[in-house]
Amino acid sequence: MRNGRAVVAVALTYIVFAILLNSVGTVILQSIQSFGVSKLEAGRLEAYKDLPIAITSFLIASFLPRLGYRRAMIIALALEGLAAAAMPFLSAFWAMKLMFFCIGVGFAGVKVAAYSCIGLLTRDRQGHASLTNLIEGLFMVGVLGGYWLFSLFVNHENPADPGWLDVYWVLSALALGTAALWATTPLDESGAQAPEGRAGIGQMLRLAATPIAVVFLASAFLYVLIEQAIGTWLPTFNAEVLHLPAAMSIQATSIFAAAIALGRLSAGVALRRVAWFPFLAVCLACMAGLVLLTLPLASGVTPMAEADWFAAPVAAFMLPLIGLFMAPIYPVINSVILSALPRHDHAAMTGLIVVFSALGGTFGSFVTGFLFDRLGGQTAFYMALVPMAVIAVTLFLLDRRTRAG
Repeated sequence: MRNGRAVVAVALTYIVFAILLNSVGTVILQSIQSFGVSKLEAGRLEAYKDLPIAITSFLIASFLPRLGYRRAMIIALALEGLAAAAMPFLSAFWAMKLMFFCIGVGFAGVKVAAYSCIGLLTRDRQGHASLTNLIEGLFMVGVLGGYWLFSLFVNHENPADPGWLDVYWVLSALALGTAALWATTPLDESGAQAPEGRAGIGQMLRLAATPIAVVFLASAFLYVLIEQAIGTWLPTFNAEVLHLPAAMSIQATSIFAAAIALGRLSAGVALRRVAWFPFLAVCLACMAGLVLLTLPLASGVTPMAEADWFAAPVAAFMLPLIGLFMAPIYPVINSVILSALPRHDHAAMTGLIVVFSALGGTFGSFVTGFLFDRLGGQTAFYMALVPMAVIAVTLFLLDRRTRAG
């Protein structure tokens, strides 16, 4: 019963941060319209969350067991609740930068704490993989809900209206409510304490130097690069390439989140019958095929006479389905590496996961924004095929290293 309550608390924490983190694509679109910033400037918002995630994770991951995972999540949620409550009053692009900085710092602690809690709340590799897919699936449910939540506050007649910032009142209440839940939820963290002399940044560096970690971290970097490149810029792609209205552009992006959520929640069933590497190889092939099939359909799309889902171009529905195939990659490779380590190494390895994931997200978003601005949305999305090809190689190497270990 105690474990069940802790699982609910971890899931809700992840959902809150899912909404906040993945609102960056929506905020980029709305900042361009409400605050008059350029695409390149708006695209830097990704760095304001991802670089703090990377730096904070590197500094605190190995020390987080001393602070306590439960306490870390309470602090992070309280920080986000207060930052979100300030947004409707500040109403400026510099405030959005500050907001995403706070999100990055808070998520650094939450990601390490949540993944480490999975190791405390499960007994074997199968249970670990199952709960990891569940938590990551619910993360995408939060992303899906976030797109629709934000779209409800966008003025359909005047998308530049800053009234959309009122959504942060709702997000503040969710964050503070989840912090209150953690404050009343017990969690046995004794199994996470590292042996004497193995805590600290040195522990992370020791893990990062192992051959299997090098291959794994390259895979995590490339995956997040692809996901953030597509997820962050999909609302803008919908608005500028497919000519959907602003609110519909955001809502259509929810298909991407829904596809990832469905893929992650159902991946555990398939992985009971199929080895993880061939399964992910097929997923990568389907991702590439969908890009090559869908992007030509986005050529020559003209603006709709009326904002009608029935009149929306086919590409608006097909391209986001790439999320269905990319969905299992991240939780599966994370579970593979964490299941191979003792529990007291989970915080340090998760810190490395967060660092390289944040760097991948920042790089992917910035490069896609640059290509989008200079060469157009279709070319920018075609370039996602390059990291897809490279990640196929890194996953092959990870499979070999895992078998050899």
